Formats: sequence, C-alpha cells, structure tokens
Amino acid sequence: MSAEKRLAKLKRAIRSTGADAMLVTNFVNVSYLTGFTGDDSFLFVGADQELLITDERYTIQLGEECPDLKLVVRAPGQSIHEALAKVLKSARVRLLAVEAESVTIGLLTRLEQASPQIDIVSTSGAVEQLRMIKDRSEIAATRHAVEIAEKAFAVVRAGLRPEQTELDVANQIDQLIRLFGGSGCSFPPIVAVGERSALPHATPGNRLIGDANLVLIDWGAIGSRYMSDLTRVLVTGKISPKLEKVYEVVLKAQRRAIQAIRPGRTLHEVDAVARKIIADAGYGKYFGHGLGHGIGLEIHEAPRLAPGQKLPLAPGMIVTVEPGIYLPRWGGIRIEDDILVTKQGHEVLTNVEKELSASVVS
Repeated sequence: MSAEKRLAKLKRAIRSTGADAMLVTNFVNVSYLTGFTGDDSFLFVGADQELLITDERYTIQLGEECPDLKLVVRAPGQSIHEALAKVLKSARVRLLAVEAESVTIGLLTRLEQASPQIDIVSTSGAVEQLRMIKDRSEIAATRHAVEIAEKAFAVVRAGLRPEQTELDVANQIDQLIRLFGGSGCSFPPIVAVGERSALPHATPGNRLIGDANLVLIDWGAIGSRYMSDLTRVLVTGKISPKLEKVYEVVLKAQRRAIQAIRPGRTLHEVDAVARKIIADAGYGKYFGHGLGHGIGLEIHEAPRLAPGQKLPLAPGMIVTVEPGIYLPRWGGIRIEDDILVTKQGHEVLTNVEKELSASVVS
C-alpha cells in the first residue's frame, strides 16, 4: 500500500472525529505513513495537505526517502511546538486530533500556549488500526525477517556447546542476524537455561548451557524494517517424563490454536482454544500471559490474542502464537510461531523444527 493510500485512510478516520487535522507524534507511525526512517519529526495531516515538521539533520535523508513530502524545517533554536504553531495558524485549524499514547503533557501545554485559538481532541489507535492489516510489501518484509532469524538459529543450534553461557548464545544470535542481512534483533534475545526458563522474559546471564536439560531461546530479526519473533525449547540433557509431558501439552495447545486461526474468529476465541488445553492438563495457572500479539514495525503491536479481545481476525494480520507453561523451580516451555491470516484461513510463516528431540549439545 502506498503512502498516499495510507494517508487517505487516516484522513477518513480523522474526519470521523470531527477534527480538522491530526498531529502524528509517534515516530513509528510517522514512518508507516511516509516511509521516513528518522525520528524527532512530527507529521501534520490536514484535509488537503501533509507536512513533516523536522530539522536540518534530516533534509538530505528526507529527500532520498520521501522526495514528494512537503517539509517544514525548523531553524536552529526554534522549538518544534513553535514551528507547529505556525503550521496550525496557516492551515486555520480549529480542532486538532493528537495521539493520546505518544503526545506528552509538556508538548500539549506549550502548544496550547502558542496556539490558543485551537481545541485539542485525543485519539487512540488511529494509525495503529491501519497498521494491523499488512499489505504485500509488509508481508514480504516479514518473510524476510523470518528467513534471517531462522538462518541465525540454525547456526546457533548446530554449534551449541555445554560450556557456552546464556549470554554467549544471545550475543551470537545478534551477530548472526546482522551477518545474514538483518539490521539487528527485534528485541534482546531471551536465552534461559533450566529453571530460569520459567521467567517469560529472562535476561541472559552466565548460566551454562550444560547446567540443565533444557534451554529456552526467544529471538527475532529486523529485516527491511519489519520484525519476526520465534521461540523454541532445545533439549540439552535427558528428556525426562515431566519435560516430555509439559512440552507435549504446550505443543498441542499451539497447534490447535494455529488451526483455529481464520478470518472472522475473534482474538479471544483463538486464545481460549490454547488456554483450555493447558487448563484441562492441570497447568492453567501457569499460563499467565496472552496467547500472542501482532508484529510489524514494532515487536508488540495490535492486535492481541488474549482473553476479552473481541476483535475478529482479518486477512493481512500477522500474529504470534506462543502458549507457555512456567513452573517455578523447574522451568518453562514456550513455543512460538508467526502466523499470517489469509482469506482462506492462515499461513505459518515460520518453519523451525519444534518436535521434542534428543540433546543438541555435544
């Protein structure tokens, strides 16, 4: 989808609020709407114009990335709210919509002082709702991010050694993602050995891979600005009966939830499929997070697969499916894949082995 089409959709959303214009202050949303990859710049979207309020640092970059976008370049020493006040006066704005989640109280206060003639209305999720549905270029970029992440993991898995630390593996993932063409990790990789895997967002430390019989690895890559997100549990010792039992419950929950993904199913319904399987196995209280989340320009974005989320799935959404069971003083199992909602149902974008298998360390 072109920037023009995205802006046209946003303008329709702005009109529904009754506002004359909108100020986009979330840098990720600015990038989505314009293609500009810098920061410290706001996008003014009026009924018949779009202006990027920026500064001299970005004029060359903007000429390359957004040659048709009109700019308001702040002079040295001029604040962004002063530049914005001139734009609002010139455009004769009376009611301005702002992004409630990103605009600061400080900016609003200064803006009201500089532009007393305007009223301000808060909006929530106007651009984020557009971002939920990926176009062909966004889907291709996500596939690229998945491919990079999978290549990096294949190398890590093949070379896993008991003397490596969690931090060694996390650093290796980061290096390999860059080596294979990514611009970096989607988030700091989670590498957790043994009982530390019961921490859903464990920070890698000096625990040795060979200190326990499992390691949980949660990682992702940024490719062409879009992100991937995967989790696998690797056996690094013996497969105990408990490990096998817990793992099979999580794997069953994940597979059934993925099978349930199709247009029209609500986010809550898909979450409930996995949650019931885990609860019926006696581990309900050990699954304490939502089933998944959207991915795209950010690693966590709308929609969310979670209880109470009544939004129906729609073609073009890309979500993670990542059920988990986390047992204190024992460990955690989480399995995660990236899923595209299609017109007919779904497509699993990730393709990393997830059957429980013998030890990968030597």
